[in-house]
Amino acid sequence: MDIENIEKLESAAYRRLIKHLQKRTDVQNIDVMDLAGFCRNCLSRWMSEEAEKLNITYSKEAAQEYVYGMTYENWKENFQK
Repeated sequence: MDIENIEKLESAAYRRLIKHLQKRTDVQNIDVMDLAGFCRNCLSRWMSEEAEKLNITYSKEAAQEYVYGMTYENWKENFQK
């Protein structure tokens, strides 16, 4: 498979993971971290870091809002236990 199609599949799978994590507000970041070695915060940090490498302006807060589907503060208030 060519790199363009691989990147399309990677992007689609990543978006699916994000949507899944947004729906599973019952699952805490610490639980994901314990089992998988990464969490929502890691994903948002990675997005922000990769943007920086590519000279794309994308703040940590914007990345968190994308990953969480809301502001990080709002998510903590509503779902963090």
